[in-house]
Amino acid sequence: MVTSRILARQDLARVADELRTAGKRIVVTNGCFDILHVGHVRVLDAARQLGDVLIVGLNSDESVRKLKGPTRPVNSEMDRAEVLANLRSVDFVTVFTEDTADELLKAIKPDIYAKGADYTVSSLPETKTVESFGGQIRLLELVPGKSTTNIVGKIQSC
Repeated sequence: MVTSRILARQDLARVADELRTAGKRIVVTNGCFDILHVGHVRVLDAARQLGDVLIVGLNSDESVRKLKGPTRPVNSEMDRAEVLANLRSVDFVTVFTEDTADELLKAIKPDIYAKGADYTVSSLPETKTVESFGGQIRLLELVPGKSTTNIVGKIQSC
């Protein structure tokens, strides 16, 4: 199990400060990442290319249930965190419990906040937070038809 790359928010905030002091460009993205698929991998790779360090904020089990319903997540937050932490594009993972990534973003203050292009800058709940510390928002192209919801539906129809 990779735990040195899975950090609590307060520890990650300290690491981010050290990285920023060293001149590193920090990128943050976040999501549920319940059943990892090619769409996730491509978005994470694209996010990583935007900077020197990619930090992934992972929705907790409780927040995934709020967002996706009582049958989700399929995989536990620690399982999802371990899978993400083992991807070469991901440098650090942290689990957050809030409904949005605002508190995570306030703690990390990334140079870039990357999200899928299923959002617009105006519809993204975290836009005001990112703008408050001078961060940039980048919307990344999604892979059409690739989603955990589609995978779960396909499995259920078998």
